[in-house]
Amino acid sequence: MCNRFRMTAAQAELAQRYGVAMPFAPDQEAPPPELFPDRSAFVVRHDDSGARVLDTMRWGFPHQVPGKRIDKATGRPVLLEKRITNVRNYTSPFWRSALRQPSRRCLVPFTAFSEYAQTRGEDGKLPLHWFDVPSQPITSFAGVWRPTDTGPVFAFLTTEPNPLVAPIHPKAMPVLLHQGDEERWLTADEPDALALAVPFPSQLMRLDFTS
Repeated sequence: MCNRFRMTAAQAELAQRYGVAMPFAPDQEAPPPELFPDRSAFVVRHDDSGARVLDTMRWGFPHQVPGKRIDKATGRPVLLEKRITNVRNYTSPFWRSALRQPSRRCLVPFTAFSEYAQTRGEDGKLPLHWFDVPSQPITSFAGVWRPTDTGPVFAFLTTEPNPLVAPIHPKAMPVLLHQGDEERWLTADEPDALALAVPFPSQLMRLDFTS
């Protein structure tokens, strides 16, 4: 489910788009234009004063799961860390603390996101389809974040797919925000914020190309 997206806009464009007074800190390394789990990406959040800031965080909340190898000392499976990149179950205790607090919500800017098709092509690979929003060259995923011992991390919400995405990925699509709803996502109480977690209108999106 959407484990690859692009953010190709320049930092100055991001600063203007989101009203960030101080763009990305000069001593920080900018993320690459194509993003994958467990790598850094741009996010927009509110700081303690309520002002918007442009930040970088790693994509995916860490979560420990039992592995196949058994610890000889305890007789239990060795725990492995995996990254949870998409918020699917809004009532899960794993996500509730982040969803409940406006200060733990963020915007994840993107210029295009991808989904793999369900049927393999003649080369045996699943075709990769890219989607964008022509009227919003920089669009936001509805995201959440949290601090960790190794730095802040983020994930973004998913919802039912719209008619454009469903034929390619019938299980889910990311929650895309209209620009006018972004501040509501960052500041509203939980029920009002989660009311935004609906499929983005397919008529406003475009299936850009397939690779």
